[in-house]
Amino acid sequence: MKDTLKHQGLRNKLVEILKGKGIKNREVLNAIGKIPRHLFMDSGFLDHAYQDKAFPIAADQTISQPYTVAFQTELLQINKGDTVLEIGTGSGYQTAVLLELGAKVYSIERQQELFKRTSKFLPKLGYNAKKLIFGDGYIGYAEAAPYHGIIVTAGAPKIPSDLLAQLAIGGRLVIPVGDTTQVMTLIIRKSEQEFEKHEFGEFRFVPLLENKN
Repeated sequence: MKDTLKHQGLRNKLVEILKGKGIKNREVLNAIGKIPRHLFMDSGFLDHAYQDKAFPIAADQTISQPYTVAFQTELLQINKGDTVLEIGTGSGYQTAVLLELGAKVYSIERQQELFKRTSKFLPKLGYNAKKLIFGDGYIGYAEAAPYHGIIVTAGAPKIPSDLLAQLAIGGRLVIPVGDTTQVMTLIIRKSEQEFEKHEFGEFRFVPLLENKN
């Protein structure tokens, strides 16, 4: 598992691309610039690791486009020490970004193949989540709630009520909502009963599947 000066140079170029697309958060850009994305992908894709594109990984899933990762993470407005729930661990790349920002991360993955692989892989790189969970992201993880932030990395036809319930007051839920294409949606919990909704254009994600375990 090598990370060379060439890889670092490619990451620096990727960071400049993301800046050009409007990503401003310095901590998010620093995380993208530090994490060896090529190690999260199959070796055949090494040439593509630092392009701003999504790529296939195991279990018919994808590693998200770096811009999408940065955009969602920026919307979360994470502070060091915040407790964050990630729905869809996938390759673990988004998890690593959250950990670089100093979040305490709980992450759920419903594909057993990915869960097993990523559970072993992340600690090898020095990325230790509070807990990786094999389970149904639709129901969240109530044991560690409430969360300062919840990030969903798959397209959801609706906003799961369990995730809203697990959000702290003042907390932020970032979720792509829709069927074939999704609208990036930010929900901010203002009080026990009041939620504020913001929408940020169309994205395309693999679907968030319910009750499939």
